[in-house]
Formats: sequence, C-alpha cells, structure tokens
Amino acid sequence: MRCPFCRHPDSRVVDSREAEEGAAIRRRRSCPACGRRFTTMEEASLRVRKRSGATEPFSRAKVIVGVRKACQGRPVRSDDLALLAERVEETVRSSGSAEVAAEDVGRAILGPLRELDEVAYLRFASVYLAFESLGDFEAAIAALRAESAGGGEPPVAGKPTTMPAATGASAVIVPVTTGPRAAAGP
Repeated sequence: MRCPFCRHPDSRVVDSREAEEGAAIRRRRSCPACGRRFTTMEEASLRVRKRSGATEPFSRAKVIVGVRKACQGRPVRSDDLALLAERVEETVRSSGSAEVAAEDVGRAILGPLRELDEVAYLRFASVYLAFESLGDFEAAIAALRAESAGGGEPPVAGKPTTMPAATGASAVIVPVTTGPRAAAGP
C-alpha cells in the first residue's frame, strides 16, 4: 500500500481489526520511509446487476430510498429503515457472490419489509411484483391474513388484540411501547 504522505510504494501493517460489524477490515499501517502512520479500510465489493445489464455498487441508501416511498405515511422510523437495509445487505452478501441481480435485492427486501409493516409491504410488492389487477392485491392480502391467522402474529404496539376473558366476555388489550420493546398490557 502506497504511503499517502511520502508516496513510498510500501507500508507495514501494524494492527488489523474488524469494522462495521465485520463487513470491513480496518488496518493501521506504518510507512518505513517516513515513519508516519495511516489507516486503511478494506471491504468486499458488492455489485448489483440491473436489468439493462449495467452494474453499480450496492447501496444501503438506495434500498432505504426505495422502501421509504412504500412507507410514506406509515408509522415507520428511520432507524427501522436503516436496520432493514442492513438486513437486506447481509442477506445479499450471504449469497457469496460479488455480483447480484437487482431482482435478488428486491426479493431480499420483501421479507424484512413484511415484518416491519404489512401495508408498506403491499405497496412495495405491488410495484416490485408488478400487480396488474385487484385480484393480485386480494391474493396478497389473503396470504398475509392466512399467515397471521396460522402463526398467531405477535402483538403490535397500538394495535388492539381481542382475547377471551375468564368470565366469558372478551377483553381488548392494546399493547403499548416501552422503549425499544413492546409490552402487552398496561
């Protein structure tokens, strides 16, 4: 590695550490010519192949921009979008390939977005999966309902859940958010 100060063509690695949760390596280097130290960051490149055949570097920011459009008007925080983009990148990188198709990135977005907000999921899926009719929406909604009914969805903050009470009547419980976790009941 060339020294950025004296332009000497070689340097010595003094220290190496993981950075960005293992996605990159931070190396502390020393120049044998001038003795100055500098830091380099190394990360595996991940490229996205678009439908046109062109490639571009993977960008979490681009994932966030696309998903933010689907989340417009929904109670989704920017932190949630950042975590979603991180999960998408992890999923795409786990393929082990240095280049992935844009369609694979879209598929990787669908799962985490569905967990985050079902309405935003439907909006994104309608564009990504090219819904052409009301029937496509109805089928997607039916699939969401079937999954929720079959697996018993966890309580969502602010969303009422009806549960049978011991007396035979039913009680409505509205989960509230306390910090980063949701707690069921008052």
